[in-house]
Amino acid sequence: MSMSGGADGPAAALQRAIETRTAKVCIVGLGYVGLPLARAFLDDGFTVIGYDIDATKVECLAAGRSYSAQMPDVDAAAMLSGGNFRPSCDAQVFKEADAILICVPTPLTRGQDPDLSYVTDTAESIVNHLRPGQLVSLESTTYPGTTDDVLKPILERGGLQADEDFFLAYSPEREDPGNPDYSTRTIPKVVGAVGPASHALACQLYGAVVDTVVPVADCKVAEAAKILENTYRAVNIALVNELKVLFHRMGIDVWDVIEAARTKPFGFQPFYPGPGLGGHCIPIDPFYLSWLARQHGTETRFIDLAGRVNTDMPSYVVKRIAEVLNSVSKSLRGSRILILGITYKGDIDDTRESPAFPIMAELQEAGAQVSFHDPFYESFPEKRDFELAVERLPLTEETLAAQDCTVIVTAHGEYDMEWIARHASSLVDTRGATRGLAGADNVHRA
Repeated sequence: MSMSGGADGPAAALQRAIETRTAKVCIVGLGYVGLPLARAFLDDGFTVIGYDIDATKVECLAAGRSYSAQMPDVDAAAMLSGGNFRPSCDAQVFKEADAILICVPTPLTRGQDPDLSYVTDTAESIVNHLRPGQLVSLESTTYPGTTDDVLKPILERGGLQADEDFFLAYSPEREDPGNPDYSTRTIPKVVGAVGPASHALACQLYGAVVDTVVPVADCKVAEAAKILENTYRAVNIALVNELKVLFHRMGIDVWDVIEAARTKPFGFQPFYPGPGLGGHCIPIDPFYLSWLARQHGTETRFIDLAGRVNTDMPSYVVKRIAEVLNSVSKSLRGSRILILGITYKGDIDDTRESPAFPIMAELQEAGAQVSFHDPFYESFPEKRDFELAVERLPLTEETLAAQDCTVIVTAHGEYDMEWIARHASSLVDTRGATRGLAGADNVHRA
Protein backbone atom coordinates (compact mmCIF):
# COMPACT_ATOMS: atom_id res chain seq x y z
CA MET A 1 0.00 0.00 0.00
CA SER A 2 1.53 3.29 -1.13
CA MET A 3 1.11 5.87 1.60
CA SER A 4 1.16 9.63 1.21
CA GLY A 5 4.09 11.20 3.04
CA GLY A 6 6.01 7.98 3.63
CA ALA A 7 6.11 5.82 6.73
CA ASP A 8 5.56 8.80 9.03
CA GLY A 9 3.07 10.64 6.83
CA PRO A 10 -0.62 11.24 7.56
CA ALA A 11 -1.79 8.22 5.54
CA ALA A 12 0.54 5.81 7.32
CA ALA A 13 -0.53 7.16 10.70
CA LEU A 14 -4.21 6.67 9.85
CA GLN A 15 -3.48 3.19 8.53
CA ARG A 16 -1.91 2.21 11.87
CA ALA A 17 -4.83 3.72 13.80
CA ILE A 18 -7.32 1.69 11.78
CA GLU A 19 -5.29 -1.49 12.25
CA THR A 20 -5.10 -1.02 16.00
CA ARG A 21 -8.73 0.18 16.32
CA THR A 22 -7.53 3.41 17.89
CA ALA A 23 -9.04 5.49 15.07
CA LYS A 24 -12.08 7.53 16.15
CA VAL A 25 -14.94 7.29 13.68
CA CYS A 26 -17.50 10.09 13.45
CA ILE A 27 -20.85 9.21 11.86
CA VAL A 28 -22.66 12.32 10.59
CA GLY A 29 -26.42 11.73 10.52
CA LEU A 30 -27.90 9.28 13.00
CA GLY A 31 -30.80 8.02 10.93
CA TYR A 32 -31.66 4.78 9.16
CA VAL A 33 -28.15 4.60 7.65
CA GLY A 34 -25.99 6.24 10.29
CA LEU A 35 -27.22 4.26 13.29
CA PRO A 36 -26.53 0.77 11.84
CA LEU A 37 -23.15 2.01 10.62
CA ALA A 38 -22.27 3.32 14.09
CA ARG A 39 -23.22 -0.03 15.61
CA ALA A 40 -21.05 -1.87 13.10
CA PHE A 41 -17.96 0.16 14.03
CA LEU A 42 -18.70 -0.19 17.74
CA ASP A 43 -19.04 -3.95 17.39
CA ASP A 44 -15.61 -4.08 15.80
CA GLY A 45 -13.89 -2.20 18.63
CA PHE A 46 -13.76 1.36 17.29
CA THR A 47 -14.56 4.48 19.28
CA VAL A 48 -17.56 6.15 17.59
CA ILE A 49 -18.85 9.70 17.77
CA GLY A 50 -22.40 10.13 16.52
CA TYR A 51 -23.08 13.63 15.19
CA ASP A 52 -26.52 14.98 14.33
CA ILE A 53 -28.03 18.46 14.20
CA ASP A 54 -31.26 17.03 15.67
CA ALA A 55 -30.87 17.57 19.42
CA THR A 56 -33.79 15.23 20.17
CA LYS A 57 -32.01 12.30 18.56
CA VAL A 58 -28.78 13.07 20.38
CA GLU A 59 -30.55 13.42 23.74
CA CYS A 60 -32.34 10.09 23.26
CA LEU A 61 -29.16 8.23 22.41
CA ALA A 62 -27.23 9.91 25.23
CA ALA A 63 -29.89 8.58 27.61
CA GLY A 64 -29.67 5.08 26.13
CA ARG A 65 -33.03 5.35 24.40
CA SER A 66 -33.94 4.76 20.79
CA TYR A 67 -36.09 7.02 18.61
CA SER A 68 -36.41 4.46 15.83
CA ALA A 69 -38.55 1.34 15.68
CA GLN A 70 -35.65 -0.33 13.89
CA MET A 71 -33.52 -0.15 17.04
CA PRO A 72 -34.93 -1.30 20.40
CA ASP A 73 -34.05 0.71 23.51
CA VAL A 74 -31.93 -2.19 24.73
CA ASP A 75 -29.69 -1.86 21.67
CA ALA A 76 -29.37 1.91 22.14
CA ALA A 77 -28.40 1.30 25.76
CA ALA A 78 -25.86 -1.31 24.66
CA MET A 79 -24.20 1.24 22.37
CA LEU A 80 -23.49 3.41 25.41
CA SER A 81 -22.58 0.65 27.85
CA GLY A 82 -19.06 0.05 26.58
CA GLY A 83 -18.09 3.71 26.85
CA ASN A 84 -16.98 3.91 23.21
CA PHE A 85 -20.00 5.77 21.84
CA ARG A 86 -20.70 9.47 22.25
CA PRO A 87 -23.62 11.25 20.53
CA SER A 88 -23.17 14.99 20.00
CA CYS A 89 -24.58 18.11 18.34
CA ASP A 90 -21.25 19.95 18.65
CA ALA A 91 -19.32 20.34 15.38
CA GLN A 92 -16.11 20.50 17.44
CA VAL A 93 -16.15 16.68 17.38
CA PHE A 94 -15.00 16.79 13.76
CA LYS A 95 -11.61 17.94 14.96
CA GLU A 96 -10.98 14.86 17.11
CA ALA A 97 -12.28 12.29 14.61
CA ASP A 98 -9.90 10.32 12.41
CA ALA A 99 -12.61 9.26 9.95
CA ILE A 100 -15.78 11.22 9.20
CA LEU A 101 -18.55 9.30 7.43
CA ILE A 102 -21.35 11.49 6.04
CA CYS A 103 -24.81 9.89 6.06
CA VAL A 104 -27.12 12.87 5.53
CA PRO A 105 -30.28 13.19 3.37
CA THR A 106 -30.12 14.14 -0.29
CA PRO A 107 -33.74 14.96 -1.19
CA LEU A 108 -35.20 16.73 -4.21
CA THR A 109 -36.27 20.35 -4.47
CA ARG A 110 -39.88 21.17 -5.34
CA GLY A 111 -38.67 21.45 -8.93
CA GLN A 112 -37.35 17.85 -8.82
CA ASP A 113 -33.71 18.95 -8.87
CA PRO A 114 -31.06 17.55 -6.51
CA ASP A 115 -30.95 19.20 -3.09
CA LEU A 116 -27.40 18.86 -1.78
CA SER A 117 -27.83 21.40 1.00
CA TYR A 118 -27.37 18.79 3.74
CA VAL A 119 -24.13 17.63 2.13
CA THR A 120 -22.74 21.12 1.56
CA ASP A 121 -23.76 22.31 5.02
CA THR A 122 -21.96 19.32 6.52
CA ALA A 123 -18.88 20.01 4.42
CA GLU A 124 -18.88 23.66 5.52
CA SER A 125 -18.92 22.50 9.16
CA ILE A 126 -16.15 19.95 8.60
CA VAL A 127 -13.76 22.29 6.77
CA ASN A 128 -13.57 24.55 9.82
CA HIS A 129 -12.13 21.64 11.79
CA LEU A 130 -10.37 19.58 9.11
CA ARG A 131 -6.83 18.56 9.98
CA PRO A 132 -4.13 16.51 8.23
CA GLY A 133 -4.58 12.76 8.34
CA GLN A 134 -8.38 12.63 8.40
CA LEU A 135 -10.50 10.51 6.08
CA VAL A 136 -13.86 11.89 4.91
CA SER A 137 -16.27 9.52 3.17
CA LEU A 138 -19.63 10.47 1.70
CA GLU A 139 -22.33 7.77 1.88
CA SER A 140 -25.39 9.77 0.83
CA THR A 141 -27.00 8.85 -2.48
CA THR A 142 -26.16 11.44 -5.10
CA TYR A 143 -25.30 12.00 -8.74
CA PRO A 144 -21.89 11.12 -10.27
CA GLY A 145 -19.47 13.98 -9.73
CA THR A 146 -20.73 15.18 -6.35
CA THR A 147 -17.67 14.09 -4.35
CA ASP A 148 -15.17 15.52 -6.84
CA ASP A 149 -17.01 18.64 -7.94
CA VAL A 150 -18.99 19.67 -4.84
CA LEU A 151 -17.52 18.12 -1.69
CA LYS A 152 -13.82 18.23 -2.54
CA PRO A 153 -13.60 21.99 -3.35
CA ILE A 154 -15.30 22.88 -0.07
CA LEU A 155 -12.99 20.67 1.98
CA GLU A 156 -9.88 21.99 0.20
CA ARG A 157 -10.86 25.57 0.92
CA GLY A 158 -8.89 25.52 4.16
CA GLY A 159 -5.63 24.82 2.34
CA LEU A 160 -5.35 21.05 2.78
CA GLN A 161 -5.12 18.92 -0.37
CA ALA A 162 -7.23 15.82 -0.92
CA ASP A 163 -5.27 12.55 -1.14
CA GLU A 164 -2.19 14.28 0.26
CA ASP A 165 -3.09 16.03 3.51
CA PHE A 166 -6.53 14.52 4.05
CA PHE A 167 -8.32 11.66 2.32
CA LEU A 168 -11.64 11.62 0.51
CA ALA A 169 -13.87 8.75 -0.64
CA TYR A 170 -17.38 7.86 -1.68
CA SER A 171 -19.07 4.65 -0.51
CA PRO A 172 -22.83 4.53 -1.08
CA GLU A 173 -25.09 3.26 1.68
CA ARG A 174 -27.06 0.13 0.81
CA GLU A 175 -29.21 -0.28 3.90
CA ASP A 176 -32.61 -1.93 3.53
CA PRO A 177 -34.54 -1.13 6.73
CA GLY A 178 -36.64 -4.03 7.97
CA ASN A 179 -34.81 -6.65 5.87
CA PRO A 180 -33.85 -9.48 8.25
CA ASP A 181 -31.60 -11.20 5.71
CA TYR A 182 -28.99 -8.45 5.30
CA SER A 183 -27.10 -6.24 7.73
CA THR A 184 -24.44 -3.56 7.45
CA ARG A 185 -21.78 -6.25 7.81
CA THR A 186 -23.15 -8.62 5.16
CA ILE A 187 -24.04 -6.09 2.45
CA PRO A 188 -21.04 -5.65 0.08
CA LYS A 189 -19.54 -2.13 0.28
CA VAL A 190 -18.66 -0.33 -2.95
CA VAL A 191 -15.76 2.08 -2.40
CA GLY A 192 -14.40 4.76 -4.72
CA ALA A 193 -11.99 7.60 -3.88
CA VAL A 194 -10.24 10.68 -5.27
CA GLY A 195 -6.80 9.09 -5.31
CA PRO A 196 -4.78 5.97 -4.40
CA ALA A 197 -4.06 6.86 -0.77
CA SER A 198 -7.69 7.74 -0.11
CA HIS A 199 -8.82 4.56 -1.83
CA ALA A 200 -6.52 2.31 0.19
CA LEU A 201 -7.51 3.87 3.50
CA ALA A 202 -11.25 3.85 2.79
CA CYS A 203 -11.13 0.19 1.74
CA GLN A 204 -9.14 -0.63 4.88
CA LEU A 205 -11.59 1.20 7.14
CA TYR A 206 -14.73 -0.33 5.66
CA GLY A 207 -13.04 -3.72 5.39
CA ALA A 208 -12.78 -3.74 9.18
CA VAL A 209 -16.58 -3.80 9.60
CA VAL A 210 -18.05 -5.38 6.45
CA ASP A 211 -17.47 -8.83 5.01
CA THR A 212 -16.93 -7.70 1.41
CA VAL A 213 -15.42 -4.49 0.05
CA VAL A 214 -15.86 -3.80 -3.67
CA PRO A 215 -13.15 -1.35 -4.85
CA VAL A 216 -14.03 0.66 -7.96
CA ALA A 217 -12.02 3.02 -10.12
CA ASP A 218 -13.10 6.33 -8.60
CA CYS A 219 -15.89 8.22 -6.84
CA LYS A 220 -17.92 8.72 -10.01
CA VAL A 221 -18.15 4.97 -10.64
CA ALA A 222 -19.30 4.39 -7.07
CA GLU A 223 -21.84 7.22 -7.30
CA ALA A 224 -23.13 5.94 -10.64
CA ALA A 225 -23.40 2.39 -9.32
CA LYS A 226 -25.75 3.53 -6.57
CA ILE A 227 -27.87 5.48 -9.04
CA LEU A 228 -28.00 2.44 -11.35
CA GLU A 229 -29.09 0.08 -8.56
CA ASN A 230 -32.08 2.19 -7.60
CA THR A 231 -33.01 3.30 -11.11
CA TYR A 232 -33.06 -0.38 -12.12
CA ARG A 233 -35.63 -1.03 -9.41
CA ALA A 234 -37.64 2.10 -10.19
CA VAL A 235 -37.90 1.23 -13.89
CA ASN A 236 -38.96 -2.36 -13.25
CA ILE A 237 -41.51 -1.31 -10.64
CA ALA A 238 -42.89 1.18 -13.17
CA LEU A 239 -43.26 -1.68 -15.64
CA VAL A 240 -45.37 -3.81 -13.29
CA ASN A 241 -47.33 -0.76 -12.15
CA GLU A 242 -48.24 -0.01 -15.75
CA LEU A 243 -49.14 -3.65 -16.36
CA LYS A 244 -51.28 -3.62 -13.21
CA VAL A 245 -53.47 -0.90 -14.72
CA LEU A 246 -53.72 -2.73 -18.05
CA PHE A 247 -54.37 -6.16 -16.56
CA HIS A 248 -57.07 -4.78 -14.25
CA ARG A 249 -58.99 -3.52 -17.27
CA MET A 250 -58.60 -6.97 -18.81
CA GLY A 251 -59.84 -8.73 -15.66
CA ILE A 252 -56.42 -10.29 -14.94
CA ASP A 253 -54.80 -10.33 -11.49
CA VAL A 254 -51.27 -8.92 -11.94
CA TRP A 255 -50.04 -10.74 -8.83
CA ASP A 256 -51.12 -14.07 -10.33
CA VAL A 257 -49.22 -13.15 -13.49
CA ILE A 258 -46.04 -12.30 -11.58
CA GLU A 259 -46.18 -15.50 -9.53
CA ALA A 260 -46.51 -17.51 -12.73
CA ALA A 261 -43.67 -15.67 -14.47
CA ARG A 262 -41.28 -16.04 -11.52
CA THR A 263 -41.30 -19.82 -11.91
CA LYS A 264 -38.93 -19.35 -14.86
CA PRO A 265 -35.49 -20.19 -13.40
CA PHE A 266 -33.60 -17.71 -15.59
CA GLY A 267 -34.08 -14.39 -17.34
CA PHE A 268 -36.76 -13.04 -14.98
CA GLN A 269 -36.66 -11.26 -11.64
CA PRO A 270 -39.99 -10.50 -9.96
CA PHE A 271 -40.95 -6.93 -9.09
CA TYR A 272 -44.25 -6.05 -7.48
CA PRO A 273 -46.67 -3.17 -8.07
CA GLY A 274 -47.91 -0.83 -5.38
CA PRO A 275 -49.54 2.52 -4.67
CA GLY A 276 -46.38 4.43 -5.63
CA LEU A 277 -42.70 4.47 -4.72
CA GLY A 278 -41.44 5.30 -1.25
CA GLY A 279 -38.24 5.52 0.73
CA HIS A 280 -35.32 7.86 0.38
CA CYS A 281 -33.61 6.37 -2.66
CA ILE A 282 -35.78 4.67 -5.26
CA PRO A 283 -38.26 7.53 -5.84
CA ILE A 284 -35.46 10.11 -5.93
CA ASP A 285 -32.46 8.61 -7.75
CA PRO A 286 -33.98 8.53 -11.27
CA PHE A 287 -34.64 12.28 -11.00
CA TYR A 288 -31.00 12.83 -10.00
CA LEU A 289 -29.98 10.97 -13.15
CA SER A 290 -32.43 12.91 -15.32
CA TRP A 291 -31.13 16.20 -13.93
CA LEU A 292 -27.54 15.13 -14.64
CA ALA A 293 -28.45 14.17 -18.19
CA ARG A 294 -29.88 17.65 -18.80
CA GLN A 295 -26.63 19.18 -17.54
CA HIS A 296 -24.83 17.20 -20.24
CA GLY A 297 -27.20 18.18 -23.03
CA THR A 298 -29.02 14.87 -23.31
CA GLU A 299 -32.11 13.21 -21.89
CA THR A 300 -33.14 9.97 -20.21
CA ARG A 301 -36.47 9.33 -21.92
CA PHE A 302 -36.92 5.78 -20.68
CA ILE A 303 -36.12 6.70 -17.07
CA ASP A 304 -38.27 9.84 -17.21
CA LEU A 305 -41.24 7.79 -18.43
CA ALA A 306 -40.77 5.30 -15.59
CA GLY A 307 -40.66 8.19 -13.14
CA ARG A 308 -43.96 9.55 -14.44
CA VAL A 309 -45.61 6.13 -14.23
CA ASN A 310 -44.60 5.69 -10.59
CA THR A 311 -45.47 9.27 -9.67
CA ASP A 312 -48.95 8.80 -11.14
CA MET A 313 -49.75 5.69 -9.06
CA PRO A 314 -51.23 7.56 -6.05
CA SER A 315 -53.71 9.22 -8.43
CA TYR A 316 -54.56 5.81 -9.87
CA VAL A 317 -55.28 4.54 -6.35
CA VAL A 318 -57.63 7.49 -5.74
CA LYS A 319 -59.35 6.76 -9.05
CA ARG A 320 -59.88 3.13 -8.02
CA ILE A 321 -61.28 4.24 -4.64
CA ALA A 322 -63.72 6.50 -6.48
CA GLU A 323 -64.75 3.60 -8.74
CA VAL A 324 -65.34 1.33 -5.75
CA LEU A 325 -67.47 3.99 -4.05
CA ASN A 326 -69.38 4.69 -7.26
CA SER A 327 -70.26 1.00 -7.51
CA VAL A 328 -72.31 1.40 -4.32
CA SER A 329 -73.72 4.81 -5.34
CA LYS A 330 -71.33 6.90 -3.24
CA SER A 331 -68.92 9.66 -4.20
CA LEU A 332 -65.54 10.65 -2.83
CA ARG A 333 -66.97 13.88 -1.46
CA GLY A 334 -68.17 13.27 2.05
CA SER A 335 -67.10 9.62 2.16
CA ARG A 336 -65.22 8.34 5.21
CA ILE A 337 -61.96 6.73 4.10
CA LEU A 338 -59.48 4.98 6.41
CA ILE A 339 -55.87 4.62 5.26
CA LEU A 340 -54.09 1.59 6.73
CA GLY A 341 -50.34 2.18 6.88
CA ILE A 342 -48.53 5.45 6.19
CA THR A 343 -44.92 4.22 6.11
CA TYR A 344 -43.34 3.53 2.74
CA LYS A 345 -42.96 -0.21 3.38
CA GLY A 346 -44.21 -2.76 5.86
CA ASP A 347 -42.90 -3.21 9.40
CA ILE A 348 -40.74 -0.09 9.57
CA ASP A 349 -41.47 3.44 10.84
CA ASP A 350 -39.98 5.32 7.87
CA THR A 351 -42.46 7.64 6.12
CA ARG A 352 -40.01 9.25 3.69
CA GLU A 353 -41.61 9.68 0.24
CA SER A 354 -44.48 7.39 1.29
CA PRO A 355 -47.27 7.25 -1.30
CA ALA A 356 -49.77 7.43 1.57
CA PHE A 357 -49.36 11.21 1.74
CA PRO A 358 -50.18 12.15 -1.86
CA ILE A 359 -53.08 9.66 -1.73
CA MET A 360 -54.49 11.32 1.40
CA ALA A 361 -53.91 14.81 0.01
CA GLU A 362 -55.76 14.01 -3.20
CA LEU A 363 -58.62 12.36 -1.29
CA GLN A 364 -59.00 15.42 0.93
CA GLU A 365 -58.93 17.73 -2.07
CA ALA A 366 -61.82 15.70 -3.48
CA GLY A 367 -63.79 16.28 -0.28
CA ALA A 368 -63.31 12.90 1.43
CA GLN A 369 -63.09 12.60 5.22
CA VAL A 370 -59.70 10.90 5.61
CA SER A 371 -58.33 9.16 8.70
CA PHE A 372 -55.47 6.72 9.21
CA HIS A 373 -54.09 3.91 11.30
CA ASP A 374 -50.47 2.84 11.54
CA PRO A 375 -48.98 0.76 14.37
CA PHE A 376 -45.84 2.92 14.33
CA TYR A 377 -47.59 6.28 14.72
CA GLU A 378 -49.86 7.50 17.51
CA SER A 379 -50.44 10.80 15.73
CA PHE A 380 -50.04 12.11 12.22
CA PRO A 381 -46.41 13.08 11.45
CA GLU A 382 -45.51 16.48 10.07
CA LYS A 383 -44.55 16.37 6.41
CA ARG A 384 -42.69 19.11 4.60
CA ASP A 385 -44.64 18.83 1.34
CA PHE A 386 -48.13 18.07 2.67
CA GLU A 387 -50.37 20.12 4.93
CA LEU A 388 -52.79 17.48 6.14
CA ALA A 389 -55.05 17.35 9.17
CA VAL A 390 -55.67 13.64 9.57
CA GLU A 391 -56.93 11.86 12.68
CA ARG A 392 -55.57 8.51 13.81
CA LEU A 393 -58.33 6.01 14.55
CA PRO A 394 -58.08 2.78 16.54
CA LEU A 395 -58.27 -0.34 14.40
CA THR A 396 -61.48 -1.91 15.71
CA GLU A 397 -64.54 -3.60 14.26
CA GLU A 398 -66.49 -0.43 14.93
CA THR A 399 -63.94 1.75 13.15
CA LEU A 400 -63.89 -0.46 10.06
CA ALA A 401 -67.67 -0.73 9.92
CA ALA A 402 -68.04 3.06 10.12
CA GLN A 403 -65.89 3.67 7.02
CA ASP A 404 -67.23 3.93 3.51
CA CYS A 405 -63.89 2.56 2.30
CA THR A 406 -60.74 1.20 3.93
CA VAL A 407 -57.49 1.30 1.91
CA ILE A 408 -54.43 -0.88 2.51
CA VAL A 409 -51.49 1.33 1.58
CA THR A 410 -48.85 -0.42 3.71
CA ALA A 411 -49.12 -4.11 4.54
CA HIS A 412 -47.70 -4.19 8.07
CA GLY A 413 -47.17 -7.69 9.41
CA GLU A 414 -49.38 -7.12 12.42
CA TYR A 415 -52.41 -6.41 10.26
CA ASP A 416 -54.75 -9.42 10.20
CA MET A 417 -55.91 -9.07 6.61
CA GLU A 418 -58.65 -11.69 6.92
CA TRP A 419 -60.08 -9.91 9.98
CA ILE A 420 -59.84 -6.52 8.26
CA ALA A 421 -61.57 -7.83 5.14
CA ARG A 422 -64.31 -9.40 7.24
CA HIS A 423 -65.22 -6.16 9.02
CA ALA A 424 -64.58 -3.52 6.34
CA SER A 425 -67.58 -2.45 4.27
CA SER A 426 -65.34 -1.91 1.24
CA LEU A 427 -61.62 -2.67 1.16
CA VAL A 428 -59.18 -1.42 -1.48
CA ASP A 429 -55.91 -3.37 -1.48
CA THR A 430 -52.92 -1.66 -3.14
CA ARG A 431 -50.37 -4.31 -2.09
CA GLY A 432 -51.87 -7.65 -3.00
CA ALA A 433 -52.04 -8.35 0.73
CA THR A 434 -55.48 -9.98 0.59
CA ARG A 435 -54.70 -12.46 -2.16
CA GLY A 436 -56.09 -15.88 -1.38
CA LEU A 437 -58.91 -14.72 0.87
CA ALA A 438 -61.96 -16.81 0.06
CA GLY A 439 -65.33 -15.14 -0.42
CA ALA A 440 -64.04 -11.59 0.08
CA ASP A 441 -66.47 -9.89 -2.31
CA ASN A 442 -65.87 -6.53 -0.66
CA VAL A 443 -62.15 -6.54 -1.53
CA HIS A 444 -60.95 -4.62 -4.57
CA ARG A 445 -57.48 -4.32 -6.11
CA ALA A 446 -55.77 -1.01 -6.85
